[in-house]
Amino acid sequence: MPHVILGTNCDNTTYYVFGTADYYVSGTTQTGRLMFCGSPRRYQPRWFRSPPMAGVKDEGSPCSDYPEYYVAQAPDGLFLVCNAHDGVQIWERGDT
Repeated sequence: MPHVILGTNCDNTTYYVFGTADYYVSGTTQTGRLMFCGSPRRYQPRWFRSPPMAGVKDEGSPCSDYPEYYVAQAPDGLFLVCNAHDGVQIWERGDT
């Protein structure tokens, strides 16, 4: 989604959560900056600066080629995060 503004409300934290800022707003973001729609601790979802994105990946597939906490999007639009636990590093849902 284009034209997002850091800190403003958004409505979907599960699918197609990424957006870009297309202009400079009050010293808070850069043109083209990748953002994601997230909901911190049950608060109203809003736009945050995104960690680096790894592109389109499959949920449950290994992400050991990327640093932990990189983000991606599944082919169906699901928000994914690279997480390490139990000795493996895989792409998991980012909305949980």
